[in-house]
Amino acid sequence: MKIAIIHYWFITRRGGEKVVESILKIFPKADVYTLFYDKKQYGNFLENQRVYTSVLNTSFLRKRYQKIFPLYPLGIRSLKLKRKYDLIISSESGPAKGIQINDNTPHICYVHSPMRYCWSHRDIYLNTVHPIIRPFMNFFLKQLQIWDKSTVENVDLYLSNSKNVANRITKYYHRKSKIIYPPIANELFEKPLNDDYNGEIYLSFGAITPYKRIDLLVDTFNRNGKPLVIIGDGSEKEKLKKKAAENIEFKGILQWKEIEKIFTKTKALLFPGEEDFGMIPLEVMAYGIPVIAYKKGGALETIIENRKDIGNSTGLFFDSQDSESIQKTILFFEEIESDFDKKWIRNHAQQFSEKHFLSNFEKQVKAFLGEKKQDRI
Repeated sequence: MKIAIIHYWFITRRGGEKVVESILKIFPKADVYTLFYDKKQYGNFLENQRVYTSVLNTSFLRKRYQKIFPLYPLGIRSLKLKRKYDLIISSESGPAKGIQINDNTPHICYVHSPMRYCWSHRDIYLNTVHPIIRPFMNFFLKQLQIWDKSTVENVDLYLSNSKNVANRITKYYHRKSKIIYPPIANELFEKPLNDDYNGEIYLSFGAITPYKRIDLLVDTFNRNGKPLVIIGDGSEKEKLKKKAAENIEFKGILQWKEIEKIFTKTKALLFPGEEDFGMIPLEVMAYGIPVIAYKKGGALETIIENRKDIGNSTGLFFDSQDSESIQKTILFFEEIESDFDKKWIRNHAQQFSEKHFLSNFEKQVKAFLGEKKQDRI
């Protein structure tokens, strides 16, 4: 089969990119199309693929890729499919599903989230810009929303990464989807567990963007003085570094071996945003580390809280996105942290391993293509 995979961009290697890398294990000869590809920053993870990029893929625009969202439709229109394909798979939390298909090729879209910046998290993004700029940004987001809606029927089958995102697809696109949880690397579950609870730090790990609400962690740890390490990069990083006290350390983007060293000192991962699904909590749970998360979104599908039996829990929830609620949960965590069972936490996370994703994804593709074949008869 000739397969084309469309993904919004390959600049940083986050959850969406790891999903594409897993899909390529099923279809290793697939061609890849994307708006932006920064091989130097992304690494050699696509070295065996043909990668086609849009007219936007210049050094100048790549550095500003999150700020030039009004140009995304132009970029996706410039991506002309180079061959006649048997199947198109788009990986979506941007404009990927809008790829132009001229010959009714079957199209499956795996959705990490409908575009957050113009749907579910629009107000959060608007509130991060200067009031003078806000009306202009709001206008462009509305235009992008209109364009995004116009591409909904370009897809034959929607797959969602969680029940949470399936609900968003129904709400914004008025389409049903089938749920396949994203892959957590199998090798993470092969590392030996350190059963000693000698954690020294709290950890934040992931993109530092508005909807992740890392600002809440900075406010909380500025007050409580406890050690917090923040791994990651993003548009909010420099602003938050300026207001952070000395007990808060920003590490930037690290290699996985360096991250693993930090895991050995970690009490708990803090996850204050409303996530679509959230692969990072599960990746951290693979090391037996509990998670303290906001009680909303994808975290409800991955974190188990049982305050009456902490040994059968993978973490704790806080109810409100404010410092007081986070601090209250941290204090309770410190009373019971030795009761968490690292093996139990890992075993729970293992249900989301890559082998399950590959099996489920392949089954859905085969079933979909079988139905398409029957329709043609």
